[in-house]
Amino acid sequence: MPDTQMPTARTRVVREPHRGVYDREAVYRILDEGFLCHIGFVADGQPFVIPTSYGRKDGNLYIHGSAASRMLRQMQKDAPVCVTVTLLDGLVLARSVFNHSMNYRSVVILGKAALVDDPKEKLIALRVLSEHILPGRWDDARQPNERELKQTSVLRVPIEEFSAKVRTGPPIDDEQDYSFPTWAGVIPLEMKAGVPINDAKLDPPRVVPEYLQNYSRSRTL
Repeated sequence: MPDTQMPTARTRVVREPHRGVYDREAVYRILDEGFLCHIGFVADGQPFVIPTSYGRKDGNLYIHGSAASRMLRQMQKDAPVCVTVTLLDGLVLARSVFNHSMNYRSVVILGKAALVDDPKEKLIALRVLSEHILPGRWDDARQPNERELKQTSVLRVPIEEFSAKVRTGPPIDDEQDYSFPTWAGVIPLEMKAGVPINDAKLDPPRVVPEYLQNYSRSRTL
């Protein structure tokens, strides 16, 4: 896969440019911690932004869904797409309402998707999607049958034109506001898994697998 020189004119961070990140490995770390993206595309002149899960393998993102999905059918037409992933790390409370912010890590990928036709790659991609979200689950669950595979479309989005934007740290106030009598600081936020809840139809009852007991989306950047 050719490596596009980053940033491009389309991916260069304009607002707060010092927060722009163009390192591929840093982008991969953000993508690997997340698993929900929003995909922007245009169908019949109408813009749409649809949330969906994804998985990454090397320099590609894989997404999947019903073969009848409008989004997937549109993406197969060589239409340009925009994929965004955002991880929210904290609420930044400044002394001035104007200077309130958030700590976050985000990625934007621009490009075109390709339908995965090869049955072997399609199955690999579905495993990548499953393992990206829940490592260990693919081998512990029933594999998709031929009918299910026919009803499912898998698309590959090359990670070629991209950028990340990252904000960390405390609030930044105007100098004259630092003496304003109010609390200021950061409220950290994180995605945290709760205790697994058994399906009432488990027959016979089963112990929750270790890979689910210890599930987390750890911070990697």
